Amino acid sequence: MYKYYFIFLFGFGLTVIGLIYIISYLNLLTLGYNFWYYVKFIIRKIECLYALIGILLMCYVINKGDKDGIYL
Repeated sequence: MYKYYFIFLFGFGLTVIGLIYIISYLNLLTLGYNFWYYVKFIIRKIECLYALIGILLMCYVINKGDKDGIYL
């Protein structure tokens, strides 16, 4: 059961790290770049993909749960 808590917290940490980078890269829009260039730039950065990986890990834990029916 504790492994699900660890995986959930690890996914949450990855999501926070990824979203911090995504928000910090929003400064590209103030420099005159358009939104599509920003999206292409975000997709290519591995530290921004941490947010997607973290969300997938959290969704896995929430949907998997425990055999006893205890969910986060």
